[in-house]
Amino acid sequence: MILPKTDIEIKLLRLKNKSSLGEDILIEVKRILEKDFEIESAIENRLTKTPKNVENGFTFNLLETDRIYHIEQIRKICTDYRLRFLDSKYFKGKIPQSAVSKIKHLEKEHNITLDGFKMMAPSKLFKLEDKDDPLLFAPIGNGYYYLIHKWGNDLHPLRKLLVWPFKGMVNLTITTLIVSYLFTFLIPNGLFSKSASNTQFWILFFFMFKTIGAIVIYYGFAQGKNFNPAIWNSKYFNA
Repeated sequence: MILPKTDIEIKLLRLKNKSSLGEDILIEVKRILEKDFEIESAIENRLTKTPKNVENGFTFNLLETDRIYHIEQIRKICTDYRLRFLDSKYFKGKIPQSAVSKIKHLEKEHNITLDGFKMMAPSKLFKLEDKDDPLLFAPIGNGYYYLIHKWGNDLHPLRKLLVWPFKGMVNLTITTLIVSYLFTFLIPNGLFSKSASNTQFWILFFFMFKTIGAIVIYYGFAQGKNFNPAIWNSKYFNA
């Protein structure tokens, strides 16, 4: 068997064609990445600007029903857990790439440009980073919102109980009474007199209630705090 001779010109031409194909692929990949970067930059820009009254035109057949929430349901959760529901531009934490990717996927799937983003998160996340869980929403219309993405850790299991006193004046008064009653029991018997009596107990309780009440009033009014129903959608720090 006689092997064919090697044609150097053909080898050179094949190498040139391979290199050209590789360059075309690189150019195409670069174009796709640049376009992708432009899309993500536009999304991040919309997340940080003041939204107008937006009703995103979702294709309803493509929506997951368990991700659709009414504003009253959102308000109830914010009030129970002392959270805020504000425009995403007020959110000072870092919005992860996974959230931007979810927005990009929804825009492509529904063939729309999403806007009017809202965030549900603890108050402190609207001024500095933290590790509690934020939720990103987009408005659908008629008071309904679509949950796009959630990240971070879950809230403390006792958060609802811990913020219960801040739901209203009645809750705060009841909590103050209970705490005053418990603190009164911690005072040793006979500390102010040789014999304990019901009268002495209730006098101490009244004194304790006034003391703790004064601390609560100072913290609430002097520090500019307010009850949960008043702050859930307030953009002001001292609300």
